[in-house]
Amino acid sequence: MPTIITHGIVGYSGSRIFSDKQQSVKFALLSTLCSIIPDFDAISFKLGVKYGDFFGHRGFSHSIVFAAIIAFIAAGITVRYFKVKNCKFWPFFIYFFIITISHSILDAFTDGGLGVALFSPFDNTRYFFPFHPIRVAPISIFRFFSINGVLVLLSELLWIWLPLLVIIKLYGKYKIKQNH
Repeated sequence: MPTIITHGIVGYSGSRIFSDKQQSVKFALLSTLCSIIPDFDAISFKLGVKYGDFFGHRGFSHSIVFAAIIAFIAAGITVRYFKVKNCKFWPFFIYFFIITISHSILDAFTDGGLGVALFSPFDNTRYFFPFHPIRVAPISIFRFFSINGVLVLLSELLWIWLPLLVIIKLYGKYKIKQNH
């Protein structure tokens, strides 16, 4: 998996792209939470759940169905409680679905682990994409603060942060052109 830092940056960046400058801090926090929530399954290790189990790491919480459930809840919260102009449910549902499933997609591009159960609960097979450019982050905090952790961050910088920065810059130029 990429680090929780990178997943969070993806969620926060999505909130900046999707919304105008007046968007609330709550929306940015909810976007960030949606991008990292699939990794809450790491708690399952402490509960004795095995990695490859249904509720194990990269299991059901990394599935398309889970992303849709989280998107439904987050869009409902946004429409009901946040003060957003022209707030419609379905655009926010699609947005939060993309932000949440981005976690699983990024995990499927890593070079370690058992893969991602994208189609759970219907099929619990774990999948990777054929191309694995992102180094898998160690779950242990002690292993993260090692040369391996530095290599993980460098691969995330190259394959996630830089492309995301380009997207944000291009989107900003497009947005400015539209306003004139």
